[in-house]
Amino acid sequence: MNKEIQPTLHKVTVTCNTCGAEFEVETTDANMSKVDVCSKCHPFYAGTQKSVSKGGKIDKFNAKYGKKA
Repeated sequence: MNKEIQPTLHKVTVTCNTCGAEFEVETTDANMSKVDVCSKCHPFYAGTQKSVSKGGKIDKFNAKYGKKA
């Protein structure tokens, strides 16, 4: 790798706007200081995501004509 063309890495302390958690990351953007959602409060990573199934066309068809899934 040519070191002259590689971007420089900066250690930045980032704050989550949602839960207020602070953590340190390495980034090429030295001005990065806040994120909207982090891994501590995001529903997918925190385990609080709910699976909502409203039913698609196949489910409506099966309900209408008596087929069970």
